[in-house]
Amino acid sequence: MKLTNGFDISSSALTAQRFRMDVISSNIANADSTRARFVNGKWVPYQRKLVTMEPKQQSFAQSLQNAMSGEEGEAGEGVRVTKVIDDTSPFKQVYNPTHPDADENGFVLLPNVDVLKEMVDMISATRSYEANVTALNASKSMIGKALEIGR
Repeated sequence: MKLTNGFDISSSALTAQRFRMDVISSNIANADSTRARFVNGKWVPYQRKLVTMEPKQQSFAQSLQNAMSGEEGEAGEGVRVTKVIDDTSPFKQVYNPTHPDADENGFVLLPNVDVLKEMVDMISATRSYEANVTALNASKSMIGKALEIGR
């Protein structure tokens, strides 16, 4: 196990949560975008994006099993963003016959972005980011104290 494992794990989580916050910000910014893509001769509204993450190395169960059996295995190596996927929930339909993108019945398709959901996700990502900053500072403090032992 490396001395800097705590830094590596926390920094990967900080990077992943920062990326998640960027995607959430993009969702909020495009909450009213009715013309995001041109598909089959029609404009399609912005579709909400979601971030998926996974452990870089092994699962928690494998790490726990290695630790309990005394095997020398790699400690956790953090997390990584695997992909950004489109939310498949349906678009909102709003009656607004004066809107330039209204269909023949006067309905406009709006993005499937719920700003309230996005704010909850943003709070969650922010709290995760803060927790990882705290873990990073704790690791830094422990290494600093270990170095002071030799004085």
